[in-house]
Amino acid sequence: MVETSEKMALKPKVIVKKLLSSLPERSRNVLESRFGLAANTEKVTLEAIGDRYGITRERVRQIENHALAGVKKSPAFVEAEAAFSELERIIGSLGGVVCENDLLEFMSKDKSMQNHLYFLLVLGDPFKYRKEDDELNRCWYVDTELADKIGDALKRLYGGLSDEDIIPEGEMIDRFLKELETVNDEHRNSEVLRRWLSISKTIGKNPLGEWGPASSPNIKTKGVRDYAYLAVKKHGSPLHFREVAAMIGKLFNRSAHIATTHNELIKDDRFVLVGRGMYALKEWGYTEGVVRDVIRQVLQENGPLPKDQIIEKVLKERHVKPGTIAVNLQNQKYFKRSKDGKFSVVK
Repeated sequence: MVETSEKMALKPKVIVKKLLSSLPERSRNVLESRFGLAANTEKVTLEAIGDRYGITRERVRQIENHALAGVKKSPAFVEAEAAFSELERIIGSLGGVVCENDLLEFMSKDKSMQNHLYFLLVLGDPFKYRKEDDELNRCWYVDTELADKIGDALKRLYGGLSDEDIIPEGEMIDRFLKELETVNDEHRNSEVLRRWLSISKTIGKNPLGEWGPASSPNIKTKGVRDYAYLAVKKHGSPLHFREVAAMIGKLFNRSAHIATTHNELIKDDRFVLVGRGMYALKEWGYTEGVVRDVIRQVLQENGPLPKDQIIEKVLKERHVKPGTIAVNLQNQKYFKRSKDGKFSVVK
C-alpha cells in the first residue's frame, strides 16, 4: 500500500509546468486545452480548439502529436525521470494493472491534479494502456504480459458464471485465483485481486459486496424490487413485506415505502406469497399459489394422506395457521376424504 505522504511526494503540476515551458505558445495552449491542464479543468475537443484558431481538427491533432514529441525531446523530460519512476512504482504497488479511474482517484481526489497525472501517464515511456471495450475498462500497466493474463483470466471467470449467481467475495477471489495460476505471489492478495476484478465490465459487485454478472438484477440493482430480493436473500427465510421495507432501509440506506415494497413483491415472479403478507424466494423451492394449490401439489406428489401429515407438509411451504389448511381440506369441490381418513384430490 502506498501511503498518502508517498503519493504527495509526486508533484504533478510542478513537473508538467516545466515540461510545457519549452513549447511554443500555441503548442502549449493546445496541450493545456486537450488535457485540461489550465485553470479550467474541462478537456477541450479537437474541433473546439480548431474553431478557436481557425484550423481543421486534423491540424490540431498534428499540433498535439508534435507538441508531445517535442516535450519528450526536451531536457525537462529527462529531468522528470524520477517522477515517472515514482508513478511506475505506485502502479506496481497497486497490482501492476489498474483501472484508470481507480488509479487517478487513489492518487488525488482533485480533478485538476488528476488531469496532470493523466498527462504524465500519456507522456511517460513505461506506461501503456488498454482501451475500454465491451468487456474491460480502460486500465494502465507497465507489464504487457501481466495485463494480458489478467484480461484473459477475467474473460474466463465471466464465462463460468450464470445469470443467477450471487457469489460471496471470498469465493469469487478464490475462483479468480484459479484462473491466475501463474501470477506472482506478490499479487496474490485480496486488495490487488479486488482491484483487478474491477477491470471487468461484465463482472460486478452488488451493494452487499457479492459478485456476479454485471448485467444481472442480482448485481446491478435498479429499484425497490431488486433491493427487496437482496434483502430477503440476505435474511435467508420468509419476511413480511413491512419487514422487507425496513431491511431495505437498514441494509442499503434507502427509503422504501411499505406500499411500494408490497406492490413490487406482488409483481416480481422471484417471490412467492407464503402467508398473510409473508414472502419467500421462489428459488428456495416454495410452491406458487394459494393454500389450496399447495395442498393439491402435496397430494399429487405423495398420494392420499391423513390430515396431520398434509398439515405438516403444507406448513413447510406456507406460513399459515393449521386451521386454515384444515378448512381448505373440507372443500369437497377439490378434495375428498376416504373411509380410512386419508384425503386425495378430486379429479
